[in-house]
Amino acid sequence: MSPNNAASTLDSPQSHMQPWRPPAWAQAGVLGLSLALAYVTAAVGAMASIDAGAFYTSLQRPSWAPPPWLFGPAWTLLYTLMAIAAWLLWRRMGWRALRGPLLLYLIHLPVNGAWSWVFFVGQNGAWATVNILVLLAMIMALVAWWWNRQRLAALLLLPYVAWVGFASALCIHLWRGNPGLL
Repeated sequence: MSPNNAASTLDSPQSHMQPWRPPAWAQAGVLGLSLALAYVTAAVGAMASIDAGAFYTSLQRPSWAPPPWLFGPAWTLLYTLMAIAAWLLWRRMGWRALRGPLLLYLIHLPVNGAWSWVFFVGQNGAWATVNILVLLAMIMALVAWWWNRQRLAALLLLPYVAWVGFASALCIHLWRGNPGLL
């Protein structure tokens, strides 16, 4: 197989009449890349929230606010699910997905990572609220866009939508309930 044919095989989701199936090495590599991108985003956010426990517990929180220990495991699961979802979309569509559905996913990652910096380091409730509402809109757009392209990928993002929707309500409540701190 010539290099040109190999490149077109990786880029083309359809070859003749059979569905596109990337080679195992490409699937493993892209899954690894997808997980790495998600976990780098997690690490960026985690760096901003290393000392967040004291600040978070100092805030007037609603009775429905989760305990600080829950955020780490919840986000780890969500980052894993979103990485797998992006990989599944790539498996279905190939590299052409970067021109649309995966591009939005890649753009949303820095928005996700920025929230902890705005909220915990900047302690700016208004901008944190704007950030998380933009993030929620982006995730909902991902689900809608991916729904007809790779249904399982879209379904894997639904817990992310639910968590960020809940986190948006919490962010707004914390911002409005702590005017001297946020």
